[in-house]
Amino acid sequence: MPIAADLLAIMPFPDIDPIAFSIGPLAIHWYGLAYVAGILLGWAYARRIAANDSLWPGNASPISRVQLDDFIVWAALGVVLGGRLGYIFFYDLTAVLHDPVRAVQIWNGGMSFHGGLAGTTIAMILFARRHAIPIWSLFDIVATVVPFGLFFGRIANFINGELWGRLTDVPWAVVFPTGGPFARHPSQLYEAGLEGIVLLLVLAALVYGMRALKTPGFVTGVFVCGYALSRIFVEFFREPDAQLGYLLGTTWMTMGMVLSSPMILLGLWAMLRARRQAALQL
Repeated sequence: MPIAADLLAIMPFPDIDPIAFSIGPLAIHWYGLAYVAGILLGWAYARRIAANDSLWPGNASPISRVQLDDFIVWAALGVVLGGRLGYIFFYDLTAVLHDPVRAVQIWNGGMSFHGGLAGTTIAMILFARRHAIPIWSLFDIVATVVPFGLFFGRIANFINGELWGRLTDVPWAVVFPTGGPFARHPSQLYEAGLEGIVLLLVLAALVYGMRALKTPGFVTGVFVCGYALSRIFVEFFREPDAQLGYLLGTTWMTMGMVLSSPMILLGLWAMLRARRQAALQL
């Protein structure tokens, strides 16, 4: 039975204004800055990896820094357009059909990772074909840096007081202004830790410790599978979107689980495919 927030909450909500600063009538939201930070840090990290020939097959990087500089625009468009369209179709279609202006309000509901992944994948395929870059190597370098965006995006969700977790009595529970008078799991921070920090370190260990980029597609498979497992785990602590609720029963199966489950199989397939291709080249 729910207990009042003042009896449960140990970690106070920071109550940070979702608007970082304003320039005249233009309001700059933390959510938008999170995407900018994730893309720029990911770009800088990707340039460092691309410049290290020893990490790549044949000790030769398949992509130049100049090409990466061009690709950042493609990636940004894929993330933003795919992420927003994905959120609309997966989570908020009814509300957007009722109020079309809501479609461009990315701070109102936010973005879908799965939509952003689809949009970025399309951008990568088109860019790789245009510049004759091995597609799996481009997938790998992008997969390696995506955790930056995931980390900052989840921190922005926390600042906005959105996508919070289920009711709980854990010592680190938080009372969110929009979550009612009860303490909840700070599930945004769980995701920032798993999808951002942990996944970034795992992929870095593969790239620099195991030279996994020499097996094109393997890093991509680990990322896809790792994200899916992290997301499904956190969904057990995260409150489902109010407009959707639970898809099976009263405490089971969320849209996040449904969209992430096939990714496990896709990631495993990518890893096995990469291993088979590497064996054929021996």
